[in-house]
Formats: sequence, C-alpha cells, structure tokens
Amino acid sequence: MSEGKYAYKDNTELAILAASGDDDACTELVENNMGLVRSAALRFAGRGTEQEDLMQLGCIGLLKAARSFDAERGCAFSTYAVPLIIGEIKRYLRDNGQVKVSRDTKRLGAVLLRERERLCSTYGREPRLSEIAENCGVDVREAAEALDAVSPLVSLSEPLSHEEDDGCLEDILARDDNEADMLVERMALSGAIKKLSPMWKSILSLRYDRELSQQKTAEILGLSQVKVSREEKKLLAFLRNELSK
Repeated sequence: MSEGKYAYKDNTELAILAASGDDDACTELVENNMGLVRSAALRFAGRGTEQEDLMQLGCIGLLKAARSFDAERGCAFSTYAVPLIIGEIKRYLRDNGQVKVSRDTKRLGAVLLRERERLCSTYGREPRLSEIAENCGVDVREAAEALDAVSPLVSLSEPLSHEEDDGCLEDILARDDNEADMLVERMALSGAIKKLSPMWKSILSLRYDRELSQQKTAEILGLSQVKVSREEKKLLAFLRNELSK
C-alpha cells in the first residue's frame, strides 16, 4: 500500500473518489494496482512491442478504469479494471498489425452479419447459424469462425443476466478469494477460451454472452438441446482442466 493521502482506504473507496474527479485518489489507486498492469503486460510479451510500452498502454487502461468505475456494479475494482487494461493493449496490437484477422474473414463476417439481420426481419426470429451459412454459401464452421472474428470482445466481469445473484462468466469456474489468484485465473481463462473449437465458442457466446437458453442455442446452431447440453459440459470441463495446469 502506498503512503499517499488515502493510504488507509481500500480499492473500492479510492475508485469511488477517483471516479468523482479526485486526482489524488486516482493517482494512489493507479499506484496501488500496478501489479495488474505488470501481469497483463507479461501476458503479451514477445509480440514485438517493448515491455515498457506494454506497461504504458496498460496504465492507460487502468486510468480509464479508475475514472469510470461504478461501485453499483457490485464487483471489485480489480475485476472491473483487468478487461480495460487488457483491452487497451490488445487494441494497440491489433491496430499495429500484431493481432491479425484477414480481410477475407472480416468481409465474410460482415456479409454474415447482414444476412443475419435480413433473416431476423424475414422470419421474425433469430436465424440458425446453419441457415445463415447456407444462404451465404459457406459451411457452418467457416461461418462460426468469421462471426467470432468480427464479434466484440466480451468482458469477463459482465453479468450473465440482469439478476443480481447470477454472477458473471468467470463464475462458471471455482474462484479463490485472493484477488491476485483471481487475476491469474481470469487471464488463464481468457487464454483457454481462445483454444475452444468454433462450435464451443459459439455455444459459450450464445449461452453466457447473449444469455440464451440451451434450447434457443440449439435452434440457432441447428443442433439438438441434448447435444448443446453435452457440449456445454465438455467445454466447461475443458476450461477447468486448462486452469488446473
């Protein structure tokens, strides 16, 4: 803990003050949470960007978190800050060509999104992935990969639903009360999600991002509800196994 003006206040109290415009509280909050920035920067080491630059980018994300934190979300400041820190670094790497998505994939993703909107208007319901893919002349796997590539990043701290007690995506795994351990788990989870197959990514997105039921997820993917249930159990087991390594 720093010896600043608010040395005896915890993260949440400092974040509330920082978000209200208190510069001293903001400075102390950033100083107290540099460990989050270092952990995030290490994750992206070896990608052609100096560690010092990654740290500076992470600090920008941490500062944004300090200025925009909302205590009413009910989450710890570190939980709120980590996605912003990582997002700032990822945005820089993507803009500088170090995280690449091919133009063809982007174009296909845009075509698929337009077709999805058209089918929504035509059918009055969410179209199945298989229907979108067929209309665009591609297979389901290719469609899933393209849609995943153009979809926005999802924060692990976003609530699963509007119910206060439903928790967030990271809650599908057992969590330790220690914030440092939780940070490592969240970063490991993010890396594990990248290893999922397109079908598993689609199930995860539909179930935990869009909050759809297993039956609705099955209809969109052209699968049975039983198949979705089995695959969901497998992918969660896979994520748990990845975190245990």
